Amino acid sequence: MPSEFFNTSEVLEAILETIDEGIHVIDPKGQTIFYNGVAANHDGMKRSEVLGKPLLEAFPSLNHKSSTLLRVIKSEKPIYNYSQSYVNAHGRIIETLNTTLPIYVDGFMIGAIEIAKDYSSLKQLSERLADLESSLKTIKSPERKTTGNGGLYSFTEILTSDKGFKGLISQGKKAARSTSSVLVYGESGVGKELFVQSIHQESSRSKEPFIAQNCAALPESLLESLLFGTAKGSYTGAVERQGLFELANGGTLFLDELQSMPIDLQAKLLRVLEDGFIRRIGGTKSVQVNVRIMAAMNIDPKKAVSENRLRSDLFYRLNVLSYELPPLRERIDDIKLLSEHFISIFNSKLGLSIKGMDEKIKDFFRKYHWPGNVRELKHTIEFMMNHTENDVLNLEDLPQFLKKRNPSEKILPLREAMIEMETKLITEALLQTNGNVFQASKLLQIPRQTLQYKIKKHI
Repeated sequence: MPSEFFNTSEVLEAILETIDEGIHVIDPKGQTIFYNGVAANHDGMKRSEVLGKPLLEAFPSLNHKSSTLLRVIKSEKPIYNYSQSYVNAHGRIIETLNTTLPIYVDGFMIGAIEIAKDYSSLKQLSERLADLESSLKTIKSPERKTTGNGGLYSFTEILTSDKGFKGLISQGKKAARSTSSVLVYGESGVGKELFVQSIHQESSRSKEPFIAQNCAALPESLLESLLFGTAKGSYTGAVERQGLFELANGGTLFLDELQSMPIDLQAKLLRVLEDGFIRRIGGTKSVQVNVRIMAAMNIDPKKAVSENRLRSDLFYRLNVLSYELPPLRERIDDIKLLSEHFISIFNSKLGLSIKGMDEKIKDFFRKYHWPGNVRELKHTIEFMMNHTENDVLNLEDLPQFLKKRNPSEKILPLREAMIEMETKLITEALLQTNGNVFQASKLLQIPRQTLQYKIKKHI
């Protein structure tokens, strides 16, 4: 259809309807002038109940102070990544993470737009997980060595023939005798959580909980309430709930990707490390906890400090016992050792009898850079064993993106490297979600339509 037949406002509306985020627009009087289907789904409302209506009529639990849209209309200043909790007209509690911006035309503010992410279900899931952790902590069973932390790794399960890594394991065993905080850093996939689990298992806290939380997985407000717990009435629908610090009492709390924790929350973590007291969100009573903090980062801590992603005082507090785990490419002999180990594991899981690898694939593995480290090696072996028609793995069994690689080539043109990494991440996400495109898109944090386009283009 010729472009002259398109109406600009219709095209804009179609674009806003396509976006995989809730979009809500009000005019200066607080009346809704646009409200897309995603926003309606988030809010549990019909569009007809909101469009053309005053905002406070559609959402009577809000007021001029609690509504981010009305606050922006009044202040004419944007609000970024703000968590909002409210009750819709049907009595349902809604929780969103909003970015709200004033809209200007020719220098005049004509309204405000809100882009909202729904994390009600995510919050419910995190709270259920916290409740599960709490219930597991009370389990008493003679068959379990620990309460709520069965299945953890120990140092005996860390396979290496590398002298330097063996030295780190020896240091980790000594760290297990201490109560000091631990900081482990290294590239993604090198086994940081395996290392800290082993320290916990070797320590006097081994019979107490080991609780892990990825700091990059949740918005700031949700991460804070999950860590510290909530007091009844601290926000709409809040109940008395223990946080991970209380649940880990007597044991270990492992904070992964620490550099992703917001700076303000890092200050609260530092206070807990200093005095051992926490206070639930909205509460007035401080509770003493006996928790050993272990943290991991996938970048150099000094770089994180220089980039203002990690507080310097928190770094120095954690740096008493710190360990840098080497990447797989620096442990060449471990590649063969680990490959044989993974072949044995997947032979058992998949009911196969693969005998090993031919010389060409061994040579490829030794020369390949392994940017994803041990995790990438494991997933590569798993892929190959799911696709091979032989009893010995060979080059033909490699994933498609690896077949195109010269294993010795470490530097690629940026565009080619980005496409390759994108293809690798998409393939890994699809493997982890058993081919479920919707779940893979959530894992990659991109819209489903974008993922479908990229699958069609690259895979």
